[in-house]
Amino acid sequence: MNEHIVKSYDEQLSILKNTIAKMGSLAERQIKDATEAALKQDQGFADAIVGKDDRIDDLEKSIEQQVVNLLTMRQPLAIDLRETVSAMKISSDLERIGDLSKNIAKRSRHLDQNIVDDINKNFSAASVKVQKNVKFVLDAFLNRDAKLAEQVWYADEEIDTLVDICMNSILKCIEKSSDGSGAAACSQMMFMSKNLERIGDHATNIAETVYFLVTGDYLEGDRPKGESDIVSGQ
Repeated sequence: MNEHIVKSYDEQLSILKNTIAKMGSLAERQIKDATEAALKQDQGFADAIVGKDDRIDDLEKSIEQQVVNLLTMRQPLAIDLRETVSAMKISSDLERIGDLSKNIAKRSRHLDQNIVDDINKNFSAASVKVQKNVKFVLDAFLNRDAKLAEQVWYADEEIDTLVDICMNSILKCIEKSSDGSGAAACSQMMFMSKNLERIGDHATNIAETVYFLVTGDYLEGDRPKGESDIVSGQ
């Protein structure tokens, strides 16, 4: 393969990496904004967040096209398929993170002032941890850091624990409500908390992909998960 083709291929790989970074940054921001819209019960802000999801979808389509272009530049046996396959998997997980954040924003439209402070505090704590995991796993991808990816993988258990605390506080609030006031809003918070847990799962998916990309090996053992039936859905 001549030098021109090799240089062009390397440049396209760099563009692909930057596109994933941009997509990840938007997804990370989407989580933060959706949480803020929920805690402030700001419907206008929630509407704006929902409208921004198309940008993440467009970047996923761009990544898919870039991968196709890369695959046509080299013979299938010569190309490092880990780069392209990993890009596709990561973009898919980021797209789902965007969707789940959008769902949080949509459900926040149905909240009211009956949400107690404990629920908001616990929801915020879970969201902060989720945001950190998404940021760290993107850093792991950009820096090809297998150790950081592994740390994110193990940290998913903490997210499950925080979501469990949040859901328990929601259930207690519903049980204490003798007239059922606030039950509808609390049920929305329950779904929103589950969305956070699912975002954490997608960050864990990305961590596994990054680890494989860097090392060529799979993370061993079962995924660390919380023990609560509430989170696991069992």
